[in-house]
Amino acid sequence: MELLLEREYHSSGTNGILSCRNQFICFTIELPWRNNQRMISCIPEGRYQLVLRFSDRHQWHLLVKAVPDRSLILLHKATHALKELKGCIAPVSELLAPGIGKKSVDAFHSLMLLVRSALEAKERVWLTVTNLSDRYGSAAA
Repeated sequence: MELLLEREYHSSGTNGILSCRNQFICFTIELPWRNNQRMISCIPEGRYQLVLRFSDRHQWHLLVKAVPDRSLILLHKATHALKELKGCIAPVSELLAPGIGKKSVDAFHSLMLLVRSALEAKERVWLTVTNLSDRYGSAAA
C-alpha cells in the first residue's frame, strides 16, 4: 500500500494532506523544516516504509523506517507540533494553523484501520513525503 503525504511548509509548522490511491485520509501536522535536525525538524521528503510499533506512551502507532540521520520517527496522536512532536508526524482531522490541528484521535484511528488491514493482508506499507507545491505549482505554497 502506498500513502502519499503532501506538505505545505511554514516557519511555525508543517501541514500536510495524507492520501491513499487519491483518496483523502486526513491532514497532518509536523515541526517546521529545519534541515533535518533531530528533535526540532520534520523529516526530509522521500519514501519510507511504515511498520506497527508499540510503546507504553503511545500504545500502538506507526514507525517510519530508515529516515536519514534520524531514529524513532513515529506517526502518533498530537494536536500541536511545537509542544508535542520531536520530529514525528501527527494525523489530524482539521487544520487550525501551521503545525496545529484538532481531532487527532479520530484521524489516527482511521489511519490505523487502513494500515492494519494492509499489514494483515501481508502488504508492505510505504509513505511518500512530497512538497504540495510540486503537484500544484508555487500558487499552493
